[in-house]
Amino acid sequence: MTIIRYTPWLEIDTLERQLNHMFNEVLAPNSLAKSNNYSTYPAAELIETKEALLLKLEVPGMQPSEIEIEATAKSISLKGNRQSEIEDYESKTTLSEFRYGSFQREISLPRRIKNTEINGEFKDGILHLTLPKADEEINKVIKVNLPE
Repeated sequence: MTIIRYTPWLEIDTLERQLNHMFNEVLAPNSLAKSNNYSTYPAAELIETKEALLLKLEVPGMQPSEIEIEATAKSISLKGNRQSEIEDYESKTTLSEFRYGSFQREISLPRRIKNTEINGEFKDGILHLTLPKADEEINKVIKVNLPE
């Protein structure tokens, strides 16, 4: 009978490799773009000014009518479906990192907004939304009491 020395670091290394493999499968676009089931969130940028929140979303290859937007006082919800332009799948694709399929995203906002006064513009594949802040957020004054 052979005696094998127990090395706990070997198990930790194995666990680390498995976790790295799992995260690489989720985050690596090359491995997931090969499957047609891949969907992703559109990239977003949120900028806060004194009067409003400015939200930009990347949605290339889509028309404004293909994106469903819903707004509450504290969040913006987006839904859409990006279809492939290639109808004949028999043709050979050498490389494709484009992402197709449905997406759904809800963005929590740091401030309350007037969800009935949102303005939007769609330009060059970027959706620009201007979300005016609610009046109580703009005029919020807090009295600071200092200890004596």
